[in-house]
Amino acid sequence: MSAKHVFVVDDDDVTAAILSGHLVKEGYRVTRLADGNTLIDDVQREQPDAIILDGRLPSADGFDLCRELRPKFAGPILLLTARDDDIDELLGLELGADDYLRKPATSRIVLAHLRACLRRAGGGGPQDGKASLAFGDLHINPASRSATLKGEAIPLTTAEFDLLWMLASQSGTVLSREEIFRQTRGIDYDGLDRSIDMRVSRLRKLIGEDTENPAIIKTVRGKGYLFVAPA
Repeated sequence: MSAKHVFVVDDDDVTAAILSGHLVKEGYRVTRLADGNTLIDDVQREQPDAIILDGRLPSADGFDLCRELRPKFAGPILLLTARDDDIDELLGLELGADDYLRKPATSRIVLAHLRACLRRAGGGGPQDGKASLAFGDLHINPASRSATLKGEAIPLTTAEFDLLWMLASQSGTVLSREEIFRQTRGIDYDGLDRSIDMRVSRLRKLIGEDTENPAIIKTVRGKGYLFVAPA
């Protein structure tokens, strides 16, 4: 099996060198970019397996690049940024990032998140071999890892599809944040990360929920989330 190709896009030479060296040591093929001015063209030409993208670059904003990349790149995008506001994390996920890590993050942590994203993107998850699900106008196809609402494709990231499938395939069961985090992210929940809550919020919008009074993906206070099959 050929080595997974990862783009590391970061203008901090020390950070990029340490992270790239760690990835190479773990068997990845790495392309380093210090700026994002040619990123779109480079991605379309090289077709990497994943992109680790700094949120702030000299001539381009990483969040803007993420938005531009998402329609053209199906692989995982990990935003690695010094921005520490929850609103920025929500924005990154809304723009299509599969994961969001705040600097400083050790190479070991970045690698763990990268591996989890690549596992999800490559299949091998619990949805493999399962039949499609239909809930009214919402259809979820595990074979193509896609979903439609009233016949229109829902623009889901890899992480969003995995979360939707996990909730929908266990309709009627309350799933804790800890369980969701462990199954969808491949790492233990630290009690602080809000990415699951943010993805649930985005999923509600994508499937046409009333976000103020959701009827399908319900929050069960103190316990987690419950997918309720629509009548």
